[in-house]
Amino acid sequence: MKRLLPLLLILPLAGFRPAPLPPPMPQDGPVRVALVDRDRGTELRSYPADGQRWVAGERGHRYAVRLYNDSPRRVLVVLSVDGVNAISGEDADPSQTGYVLNPGQRADITGWRKTQDEVAQFVFSSPSGSYASRTGRPDNVGVVGVAVFEEARRWYPRPQPILRDRAGPAPEAAEASAAADASASRIEGYSAKSQAPALGTGHGARESSSVRDTDFERATRSPAQVLQLRYDSARNLRARGILLDSPSRLDRQPQAFPNRYVPDPPAR
Repeated sequence: MKRLLPLLLILPLAGFRPAPLPPPMPQDGPVRVALVDRDRGTELRSYPADGQRWVAGERGHRYAVRLYNDSPRRVLVVLSVDGVNAISGEDADPSQTGYVLNPGQRADITGWRKTQDEVAQFVFSSPSGSYASRTGRPDNVGVVGVAVFEEARRWYPRPQPILRDRAGPAPEAAEASAAADASASRIEGYSAKSQAPALGTGHGARESSSVRDTDFERATRSPAQVLQLRYDSARNLRARGILLDSPSRLDRQPQAFPNRYVPDPPAR
């Protein structure tokens, strides 16, 4: 019996018009990932070390996982935070439910999915205060990862109605190597043997975040792309020999388009 998995389509804001389609699929893969410090209002720079990318977070700050779909077609992104699926709460595996991004879409995932209209905020916390640790799964604290799937070609004309989600089967030719490929592509954390992690991701306050179900048939059983970002305190990153930007460069800079709504005027 085929297992049906809910997939979530991220809703654009009212009045949004997508930008022109980007050029053909980038060589590095369809999706880029970044972490955004929501309290500073800045996208956090990543630094290379030990064959991985590292980000310096700050305990108590809310953050978002920013996804860029640089491709000209829809993709499915399975999001793992500290080894936990950010939608279902299961131990993360590429075969699970995820978010569907439209061509050229950028989306900020701001928390653990609670309903189709609400999340619990991602917050940099102590490792013991992380959601993964509090649910008995501390081994992969300190890593954010994505498994990206391309969509099987659609033979029916567009536009099409949004139907109830289901994870469609991949072509039969992929079945022979499916188990091995999925195992090799599993998103895993890497314990820092020489430096105890200083940060995890907590289960923060609730906030509104609306999505809806959609259909998506995966082109293959194994991901087209797997990415991960390690995160830790600035102190621990420096202990690893990573040269960070000076604090003054990390401060929030003036922005012409700060992406905020119009506030109420002061009372007379």
